[in-house]
Amino acid sequence: MGRIVCFGELLLRLGAPGRELLLQSPQLQVHVGGAEANVAVSLSRFGHDVAMVSTVAGNALGAHALAELRRHGVDTRGVREDAEGRMGLYFLTTGAVQRASEVVYDRADSAFANSTAADYDWPALLQGAQWLHLSGVSPALGADVAQATLAAARAARALGVRVSFDGNFRPKLWQRWGGDARAILHELFAQADIVFADYRDIEVILGQRFEQADVVAKVEAAAAFEAFPQLQWMACTQRQTLSVDHHALGALLLGRDGTRAQAPVRQLQGIVDRIGGGDAFAAGILHGILSTFDADATVRFGLAAGGLKHSIPGDFNPVSEADVLALMGEERFDVRR
Repeated sequence: MGRIVCFGELLLRLGAPGRELLLQSPQLQVHVGGAEANVAVSLSRFGHDVAMVSTVAGNALGAHALAELRRHGVDTRGVREDAEGRMGLYFLTTGAVQRASEVVYDRADSAFANSTAADYDWPALLQGAQWLHLSGVSPALGADVAQATLAAARAARALGVRVSFDGNFRPKLWQRWGGDARAILHELFAQADIVFADYRDIEVILGQRFEQADVVAKVEAAAAFEAFPQLQWMACTQRQTLSVDHHALGALLLGRDGTRAQAPVRQLQGIVDRIGGGDAFAAGILHGILSTFDADATVRFGLAAGGLKHSIPGDFNPVSEADVLALMGEERFDVRR
């Protein structure tokens, strides 16, 4: 299996301990994250050759973020260090019972957000790559990084590297700089072989609404294969939030050839940390495709991987393929010895 390259921002997450409110006590817990980095770590733990491309601050904070990726087996040689830059941050208050979790971003003018297309030599960075993974968070950060993300997708397509794209539509980030989300995301979808998106993302990009009553029916109606000839797969989760600590999570995988695979809903109770769950799902789907699982096994693996992430603090999902397969096959919750 060839190399997978992930391009996006590395972030530091500063979280209130336990279920406290932010700064309720004068301490914060630090985790490294970022949508694309989360996928990179998962795929590396599943046994793939994975590289990260990004820009970080050339200081102790950036060094820590890179060290965390390397600890999980991700190649960081494609990450630039900007001596004058700052790390993007976000602050997390983890919810409980009926109090929702809350995120406060502090990532404006970060080293990554200020990087440009000229900073990345894609023919060199994609050498030996089979896939490039991108998300809609990156272009939402500003005009320059939007062009850098588009340049990455175009270069991959020109080099015969397949493109994986997670919609991750963030309206507040787009509104901050007045970016044309529809046009930019439309081109990124057009470059992709697989997209992680549901009907809401497609509504934004195609400018139309899907009136079906059922969520799964909406997703099927929104399947964008006609609008995007390059697109081969579309995957998404369906989440029902019963309380902060109890979610029902399902998943759907659609193929251009008419394939339809749906994973049985998983009840996630006593959730530890849901941040990064969608990235864990995306990594699981990519692993299934790269490992030539059939569609049913692929979507069940993706959902199980995403479900496991809800049990682990932090953004990363550092579980192995064996861990996910054990959950798929046994549903046993006693101690494994």
